[in-house]
Amino acid sequence: MSDTSSAVEIQALTVRRGAREVLHDLALTIPRGSITGLLGPSGCGKTTLIRSIVGTQQLESGDITVLGLPAGAKQLRHQVGYVTQAPSIYTDISVRENVGYYAALYRRSNASVDRAIEAVGLGQHARQRGDELSGGQQTRVSLACALVAEPDLLVLDEPTVGLDPVLRVELWRQFHELAAAGTTLVVSSHVMDEAEHCDQLLLLREGYLLAQLTPDQLRERTGESNLENAFLALITREQAA
Repeated sequence: MSDTSSAVEIQALTVRRGAREVLHDLALTIPRGSITGLLGPSGCGKTTLIRSIVGTQQLESGDITVLGLPAGAKQLRHQVGYVTQAPSIYTDISVRENVGYYAALYRRSNASVDRAIEAVGLGQHARQRGDELSGGQQTRVSLACALVAEPDLLVLDEPTVGLDPVLRVELWRQFHELAAAGTTLVVSSHVMDEAEHCDQLLLLREGYLLAQLTPDQLRERTGESNLENAFLALITREQAA
């Protein structure tokens, strides 16, 4: 039976691409209404794990339950938001039209469109076309398109890459407000200082889950106050073992 306190439950997950196994027998849970940071160096399997959770990745073996249903189930389309690393917007229409399109799909109001655009700091650019925006701004439009749907689970693949520090702080404030309102967020990053914003951490390396714990637990386990140093210490211990 699925645990109703968990938004995501994964058991014995293995993913293979060609001859190479990229995720190795992962087991983890993601609590509802929390921010879970998926952290690790580039190429460690973060995006593959995210694609598995949202149901777009073929699995070798294992089970994934999302909001009480099998990952990728049709019923989850209106409950799970997914923001990829690459911007996914229509470049020939405006920011507002992009966000408004998704609002119509999910039957959200014009006020929801305005809130989503303001949340990502693009209020002054709402009338600009997608091809008139910088890469970072296009990423923010993609995020607004996901936010406007007001999903129960929001999965974000490195959403703050290329953004200035002020906007990063503002986005994390928005993420915390969403979690406080009951949304579950999974946020991947290779920047360890973002771990401080998360309720719990999933630490990946070379397709293995090294640990599932809180930032404070990571410090306690390693004796390091700096989270990046703590992660490196954990890797060193695992390699020695």
